[in-house]
Amino acid sequence: MSIGETLASARRRAGLTVTQVSQRTRIRESIIQGIEHDDYAACGGDFYARGHIRSIAHAVGTDPDPLISEYDATLRAPEEISAADALRPTMAITPVARRHRPNWTAVLAVLLVAAVGVIGYHLATSSGGTPAATAGFSQGHPRSGHHAAPAASHTPKPTPTPSPTPTPTTLTPASVAAFGPGGTSTGDNPQQASQAINGNSSSYWQTNWYATAAFAGLQTGTGLLLDLGRTETISSVQVTLGSTPGASLQLRVGNTPALADLNTVASATNAGGAVPLRPAAPVSGRYVLIWFTQLPPDGAGTFQAYVYNVNVQGLS
Repeated sequence: MSIGETLASARRRAGLTVTQVSQRTRIRESIIQGIEHDDYAACGGDFYARGHIRSIAHAVGTDPDPLISEYDATLRAPEEISAADALRPTMAITPVARRHRPNWTAVLAVLLVAAVGVIGYHLATSSGGTPAATAGFSQGHPRSGHHAAPAASHTPKPTPTPSPTPTPTTLTPASVAAFGPGGTSTGDNPQQASQAINGNSSSYWQTNWYATAAFAGLQTGTGLLLDLGRTETISSVQVTLGSTPGASLQLRVGNTPALADLNTVASATNAGGAVPLRPAAPVSGRYVLIWFTQLPPDGAGTFQAYVYNVNVQGLS
């Protein structure tokens, strides 16, 4: 059976209507009906089509992985495959590898300081005898000039040890939760929040869909709250969104999981794909909030954001 036939058959076995699946997944009924007939034109691209297939499969109680594999093998756009292949070498550089690279800046600093110390020592030693020999004549002992006083000993100053340079490292969140204006109790799709940090590029967290980019006036924003488990020094955060631009989002950091206590330290507008959020200087905090203030179009006439991955970098 095709992907659409498999999903439709699983839905009927589960005793669900298209309307009930739409309510569970927040996917429009017209899109679900199209997918069940193997029509993905209304999905808005491969990112969204794969995500819709996964959400519908979970809702009707069937395994989404074989369906995603079949979609990638038969329907995925060639340009997306090429882009994914181009990114693969970059993704292979792990935080562990970065932590074991030698700090060449510190090594060169030590060598430079040592070289300056040696040169200074030799210059001081070579000129040290002149004042002692001259002193014998100035004191009225002309013959003392034939017996120059021994040069004073010079003890070189110890070479200062440079301060260690902080090492960038990936910070693993202890937990993640959907977050709304009223806190974690008002977040969108809370059951999907963990999929944004599980390291699987094919899973995601999605916001609810809204009639306008500004949440149709229903609220001021929505997002994901990451709890690092303790106060950390945060240098940057990269958020991977769907490919359609149009999102406005903020990086907010603090030690209390309340919107008013989480300070905005970086932001991006008209964003899509991989979005780097870098504070002007590293900031300390236990909680990291990815806060959307505007949503991108979802290809179905409404507005919705998808978060495929959140990577937090810190200093240790």
